[in-house]
Amino acid sequence: MTRDHDQQFASDNYSGICPEAWAAMEQANHGHAPAYGEDAWTARAADAFRTLFEAPCEVFFAFNGTAANALALAALCQSYHSVICADSAHVETDECGAPEFFSNGSKLLTVRTEGGKLTPEAIRSLATNRSDIHFPRPRVVTITQPTETGQVYTLAEIRALSGECRRLGLALHMDGSRFANACASLGCSPADMTWKAGIDVLCFGGTKNGMHAGEAVVFFEARLAEDFGYRCKQAGQLASKMRFLAAPWVGMLESGAWLSNAEHGNACARRFAGAVSGLPGVRALFPVEANAVFLSLPTSTAEGLRARGWRFYTFIGGGARFMFAWDAKPERVDELVADLHDLAAAAA
Repeated sequence: MTRDHDQQFASDNYSGICPEAWAAMEQANHGHAPAYGEDAWTARAADAFRTLFEAPCEVFFAFNGTAANALALAALCQSYHSVICADSAHVETDECGAPEFFSNGSKLLTVRTEGGKLTPEAIRSLATNRSDIHFPRPRVVTITQPTETGQVYTLAEIRALSGECRRLGLALHMDGSRFANACASLGCSPADMTWKAGIDVLCFGGTKNGMHAGEAVVFFEARLAEDFGYRCKQAGQLASKMRFLAAPWVGMLESGAWLSNAEHGNACARRFAGAVSGLPGVRALFPVEANAVFLSLPTSTAEGLRARGWRFYTFIGGGARFMFAWDAKPERVDELVADLHDLAAAAA
């Protein structure tokens, strides 16, 4: 029987706006305010980031993750440089060439990985493979935290990567579209996972964390942020009514919702993964460390789920991906589990 599901787990982009972000936008929507980031809300949001990261970082607001990543990498590169990333990295597979476009041609050098994690050895091998003038000189390493397979770099792993980057003279960028989920998973502070571990620039995702739109580009060294505001303007990322990009961050950061939202999504992912573990023909493809669950499913089971109205993507590793957002309903998770149990039993 086909049923209508009012909540899906195909993507955490399906979710709505969390109450804290919504309330802050409503509060910002009273009267007039200066444009282009000269308003009090934008200043307050930037200060909230500095408090969160325990550092005098430079903060810029972009509409989406593609722009944030592409502009951040462009700020670290010249057109004749290259960026080292995992072969499954979002900047390589899902950003339509934006990093290359905004850097005027910096080449992405990919490393084949099993679960999307780079290693110091892989970085060194690629960065030192060639040094002649005919090859684009490696300048930046970018890592995704959590990775595209939902795995989380430990603090020790990040420090090892940053140490290798320092030895090679490379900058280290973190694509944190689900940065909050990684913090919740490790139980560490944002400072510990970024500048204290050697990250130079972070793209902190707000959209998947409960906001309507918006990512923050956080530079932990002021010199790296030189002229970044001009870069944002040129790329169409300078919001005229900036307070509506900034205010949700105030609501998220000052209330702590950024973390509690992530903790809930992670918990729902664990709930789902634990409930389907051991089902006939169902196998977890990657460890469940954040809010993503990747499952290998029999074709009949996958088709059966779709026939019952469930949406999910199949891509990395050929598996079915289920994402659990800030507003995931435990009872809806249990409905998905029940359908999966029913279909797996029928396919056995």
